[in-house]
Amino acid sequence: MSKYIVAVTDDRFGSYKEEEEVLKTINAELKIYNCESEKEVAAAVQEADAVLVNLAPVNRSVIVSMKKCLVISRYGVGYDNVDVDAATETGIWVARVPDYSYEDVSDHALALLLGCIRKISYKDRRVREGGWNLKSEQPVHRIKGRTLGLIGYGAIAKTLHRKVSGLGLSRVLVYDPYLKPDEVRKNGGEPVGMGELLNQADYISVHVPLTEETRGLISVSEIEKMKRSAILINTSRGPVLDEDAVVEALKSGRINSAGLDVFVEEPLPEGHPLKTLDNVILSDHTGFYSEESLKELKTKAARNIAEVLKGGKPVYPVNQIRGV
Repeated sequence: MSKYIVAVTDDRFGSYKEEEEVLKTINAELKIYNCESEKEVAAAVQEADAVLVNLAPVNRSVIVSMKKCLVISRYGVGYDNVDVDAATETGIWVARVPDYSYEDVSDHALALLLGCIRKISYKDRRVREGGWNLKSEQPVHRIKGRTLGLIGYGAIAKTLHRKVSGLGLSRVLVYDPYLKPDEVRKNGGEPVGMGELLNQADYISVHVPLTEETRGLISVSEIEKMKRSAILINTSRGPVLDEDAVVEALKSGRINSAGLDVFVEEPLPEGHPLKTLDNVILSDHTGFYSEESLKELKTKAARNIAEVLKGGKPVYPVNQIRGV
């Protein structure tokens, strides 16, 4: 009989080989659920000693329903779907995996940026329809000499900065109010205020967590500061952008184009106006994904749980439990 029960709230992977390898060392059994509502999550985790969560809501009412849980480990960098305050008050660790996909998300951001610059998706669609000589429909401009703006300068943005170093950019502007300017300068970036970045960047890539402070960070007033030729990339969280404002900016030509991997509502609903636009590249919130990153994510998320159930702390804690 298993000593511990570990509940997976929402099944996005199908296979749990990596988690099972880690958890068998502490005699823990995985129970896989595919919860879509708060009520379903609460029922699934009620008797669990630990919880692995993807996108399911783990709010205060869910946490209160937990009778035995010691740790909630989220698959991913962000943890905005987990009520950390409620967990802390209840004595439950919250953990994440912050370092598994730097290379992959930065690859994806770069791919979206290059796709927008060279109009790859648009040309692909038009050529399949019989189109040719498309340069007059969506003009393309050279990368060399342009300016990239990075909003947020954590590990993913730093990795992207490294990758664009051979593109011939004239400047890399960085807005990150939580970082010392010297940390930016030592990597060849220029620390600037948000207004200056928005005014001067040809390409803007967003790399911030979703918090109350960053929700709607890019809205109408910020878009008004951008160049009309600006390209906007978002691989962080959908609600960081005011989606309606971005749609209107793309429709009206207020900005040139956008590459978006994340959205306010996911999956992107049928009939969403972004699906009708030719100057946006859309992907399915998979910037984090490669076969290598997935294996690393699953292993590390399980290690957070194993360490707590052995009497220690998570490898990557979000909160601090009093007296531990």
